[in-house]
Amino acid sequence: MATIASMTGFARADGSITRTDGVLADSGGDPGGDAGTAWAWELRSVNGRTLELRFRLPNGWDSLEAGWRERAGQALKRGNVTATLTIKRQSESRLELDPAALEQVLKIATDLHHRIPGSAPPSPEALLSLPGVLRQAQSDQKQEKASAAAAVQAGFTAALADLVASRQAEGSRLATVLHRQLTEIAALCETAATQAVGQPAAQRARMLDNLQTLLRETPNLSEERITQEVALLASRSDVREELDRLSSHIAAARDLMGEAVNIGRKLDFLIQEFNREANTLCSKSASVGLTATGLKLKAAIEQLREQVQNIE
Repeated sequence: MATIASMTGFARADGSITRTDGVLADSGGDPGGDAGTAWAWELRSVNGRTLELRFRLPNGWDSLEAGWRERAGQALKRGNVTATLTIKRQSESRLELDPAALEQVLKIATDLHHRIPGSAPPSPEALLSLPGVLRQAQSDQKQEKASAAAAVQAGFTAALADLVASRQAEGSRLATVLHRQLTEIAALCETAATQAVGQPAAQRARMLDNLQTLLRETPNLSEERITQEVALLASRSDVREELDRLSSHIAAARDLMGEAVNIGRKLDFLIQEFNREANTLCSKSASVGLTATGLKLKAAIEQLREQVQNIE
């Protein structure tokens, strides 16, 4: 059975690649090993008009982004999604000198020494402590990435599945709220229908009374023409058409919720139609009671709109 999905969700997957006797092995969700590489995925999703994916990846992992982006695009339809990968070495790696970085900092340090009289020349210890002068050996980086890649790939798949489940769980809670709000709107429509039964006749009688007074004061006016105008105005005060359309929109919304998949934008458009009919009903109202019900209707529709904004 299809499930309504929210655009809000969170998921995390982590693990480590541990080194045992010189061999890297996947330790699954236990990042507590004393050697090797720990990794963690965090996926966060919030509302969005379309699907927007942002990947925050460590250096050297960018080449795998296209595959992850494609996989996420197949699983998700809407929302702003941020996927963050953290890679952390759990043991000291073999270091090597970066000649270009050393040459640059050495030149800067030597220039400063010459410019500042009495200053000590740069020491090797100070130069080696500067960021970038010593780096993880490239051979270690390649081995580390190759060993961790499979686990990181599997971790992304698991995190993405958890994110989908998280969004569906939130969507299930939203569905309960939406059904309750639609029921409330339907009840308000029934109340409005009851209040509006005598509205055209009452408004016509009231207007005729006012015009009878005007006719006595201005006898040259055509009573037949005035009666036609009054009948036209009375018909314009009839809100049955708006209430019928609202009932139709309620049925359409419930049908969409039955479809469940990728319905957020359709529901959002439908809510605009809800608002249009409610506004027209209020503008046609000729009684305090109907106006009050119309305002409650508009408030209920606004609450429905706010919840629909979360639907995928």
